[in-house]
Amino acid sequence: MKVRIFNNSGFPCPNYATVQSAGMDIRSTIDFTLAPGERKCIPTGLYLALTPGYEAQLRPRSGLALKHGITLVNTPGTIDADYRGEVGVILINLSGEPYSAARGERIAQMVIADYKQAEWLEMDSIEALGETERGAGGFGHTGKN
Repeated sequence: MKVRIFNNSGFPCPNYATVQSAGMDIRSTIDFTLAPGERKCIPTGLYLALTPGYEAQLRPRSGLALKHGITLVNTPGTIDADYRGEVGVILINLSGEPYSAARGERIAQMVIADYKQAEWLEMDSIEALGETERGAGGFGHTGKN
Protein backbone atom coordinates (compact mmCIF):
# COMPACT_ATOMS: atom_id res chain seq x y z
CA MET A 1 0.00 0.00 0.00
CA LYS A 2 1.30 3.45 -0.84
CA VAL A 3 0.74 6.37 1.56
CA ARG A 4 1.37 9.97 0.59
CA ILE A 5 3.63 11.70 3.13
CA PHE A 6 5.17 15.13 3.54
CA ASN A 7 8.25 14.67 5.68
CA ASN A 8 9.45 17.89 7.30
CA SER A 9 11.35 16.10 10.10
CA GLY A 10 14.88 16.25 8.71
CA PHE A 11 15.08 12.44 9.05
CA PRO A 12 14.26 9.66 6.59
CA CYS A 13 10.62 8.58 6.29
CA PRO A 14 9.51 6.02 8.87
CA ASN A 15 10.40 2.49 7.80
CA TYR A 16 10.03 -1.10 8.94
CA ALA A 17 13.07 -2.36 10.88
CA THR A 18 12.53 -5.98 9.78
CA VAL A 19 10.66 -7.80 7.03
CA GLN A 20 7.84 -8.80 9.41
CA SER A 21 7.61 -5.60 11.49
CA ALA A 22 4.07 -4.28 11.93
CA GLY A 23 5.17 -0.85 13.18
CA MET A 24 7.51 1.86 12.00
CA ASP A 25 9.50 3.96 14.47
CA ILE A 26 8.54 7.63 14.74
CA ARG A 27 11.13 10.24 15.75
CA SER A 28 10.95 13.46 17.73
CA THR A 29 11.88 16.69 15.95
CA ILE A 30 12.81 18.44 19.23
CA ASP A 31 14.89 17.92 22.35
CA PHE A 32 12.57 17.51 25.34
CA THR A 33 12.39 16.52 29.00
CA LEU A 34 9.40 14.97 30.73
CA ALA A 35 9.20 15.34 34.50
CA PRO A 36 7.59 12.49 36.46
CA GLY A 37 3.86 12.51 35.68
CA GLU A 38 4.26 15.13 32.94
CA ARG A 39 2.77 14.77 29.46
CA LYS A 40 3.61 16.65 26.25
CA CYS A 41 2.68 16.51 22.60
CA ILE A 42 5.92 15.90 20.73
CA PRO A 43 6.11 17.03 17.08
CA THR A 44 7.27 14.58 14.41
CA GLY A 45 7.41 16.71 11.25
CA LEU A 46 5.24 14.11 9.47
CA TYR A 47 2.04 14.84 7.53
CA LEU A 48 0.03 11.98 6.02
CA ALA A 49 -2.68 11.43 3.42
CA LEU A 50 -4.08 7.98 4.14
CA THR A 51 -6.40 6.08 1.85
CA PRO A 52 -10.05 6.16 3.04
CA GLY A 53 -10.73 3.06 5.13
CA TYR A 54 -7.29 3.18 6.75
CA GLU A 55 -5.92 4.81 9.89
CA ALA A 56 -2.45 5.26 11.35
CA GLN A 57 -2.18 4.06 14.94
CA LEU A 58 0.47 5.51 17.26
CA ARG A 59 1.67 3.06 19.89
CA PRO A 60 4.29 3.07 22.67
CA ARG A 61 7.79 1.69 22.11
CA SER A 62 8.28 -1.27 24.44
CA GLY A 63 11.87 -0.34 25.33
CA LEU A 64 10.90 3.18 26.44
CA ALA A 65 8.01 1.78 28.46
CA LEU A 66 10.07 -0.89 30.22
CA LYS A 67 13.30 1.05 30.80
CA HIS A 68 11.95 4.56 31.42
CA GLY A 69 8.18 4.38 32.06
CA ILE A 70 7.45 6.43 28.92
CA THR A 71 4.19 5.66 27.14
CA LEU A 72 1.41 7.31 25.17
CA VAL A 73 -1.51 8.86 27.01
CA ASN A 74 -3.98 7.79 24.33
CA THR A 75 -2.88 4.46 23.00
CA PRO A 76 -3.36 3.68 20.32
CA GLY A 77 -3.59 7.23 19.08
CA THR A 78 -5.57 7.37 15.84
CA ILE A 79 -4.69 9.46 12.80
CA ASP A 80 -7.76 9.55 10.57
CA ALA A 81 -7.58 9.39 6.79
CA ASP A 82 -8.93 12.94 6.45
CA TYR A 83 -6.47 14.56 8.93
CA ARG A 84 -3.81 16.68 7.22
CA GLY A 85 -2.04 18.29 10.17
CA GLU A 86 1.30 17.35 11.69
CA VAL A 87 1.43 14.01 13.47
CA GLY A 88 2.03 14.61 17.18
CA VAL A 89 2.80 12.00 19.82
CA ILE A 90 1.33 12.58 23.29
CA LEU A 91 3.89 11.12 25.67
CA ILE A 92 3.66 10.73 29.46
CA ASN A 93 6.34 9.87 31.98
CA LEU A 94 4.99 7.28 34.43
CA SER A 95 8.33 6.87 36.21
CA GLY A 96 9.64 8.70 39.26
CA GLU A 97 12.59 10.17 37.32
CA PRO A 98 12.80 12.87 34.64
CA TYR A 99 13.26 11.54 31.11
CA SER A 100 15.15 13.49 28.44
CA ALA A 101 15.33 12.73 24.74
CA ALA A 102 17.26 14.38 21.93
CA ARG A 103 15.92 15.43 18.57
CA GLY A 104 15.78 12.35 16.33
CA GLU A 105 15.15 9.81 19.08
CA ARG A 106 12.54 7.15 18.39
CA ILE A 107 9.54 7.92 20.59
CA ALA A 108 6.65 5.82 19.23
CA GLN A 109 5.61 3.27 16.65
CA MET A 110 3.13 3.79 13.82
CA VAL A 111 0.97 0.97 12.48
CA ILE A 112 -1.24 1.40 9.40
CA ALA A 113 -4.52 -0.49 9.83
CA ASP A 114 -7.78 -0.84 7.96
CA TYR A 115 -11.13 -0.30 9.64
CA LYS A 116 -14.85 -0.43 8.97
CA GLN A 117 -17.37 2.19 9.95
CA ALA A 118 -20.43 0.96 11.83
CA GLU A 119 -24.06 1.68 11.07
CA TRP A 120 -26.28 1.50 14.16
CA LEU A 121 -29.43 -0.62 14.20
CA GLU A 122 -31.33 0.69 17.21
CA MET A 123 -33.32 -1.87 19.18
CA ASP A 124 -36.32 -1.11 21.36
CA SER A 125 -35.18 -3.37 24.23
CA ILE A 126 -32.02 -4.96 25.64
CA GLU A 127 -33.56 -8.41 25.01
CA ALA A 128 -33.58 -7.65 21.28
CA LEU A 129 -29.76 -7.80 21.35
CA GLY A 130 -29.96 -11.57 21.88
CA GLU A 131 -28.59 -13.97 24.47
CA THR A 132 -24.98 -15.22 24.70
CA GLU A 133 -23.16 -17.56 27.06
CA ARG A 134 -21.26 -14.59 28.51
CA GLY A 135 -24.22 -12.27 28.85
CA ALA A 136 -23.45 -9.04 30.72
CA GLY A 137 -20.37 -10.45 32.52
CA GLY A 138 -17.28 -8.27 32.23
CA PHE A 139 -14.21 -6.91 34.01
CA GLY A 140 -12.71 -10.24 35.00
CA HIS A 141 -15.96 -12.15 35.46
CA THR A 142 -14.38 -15.42 34.26
CA GLY A 143 -11.96 -15.43 37.22
CA LYS A 144 -8.40 -16.77 37.39
CA ASN A 145 -7.31 -20.14 36.08
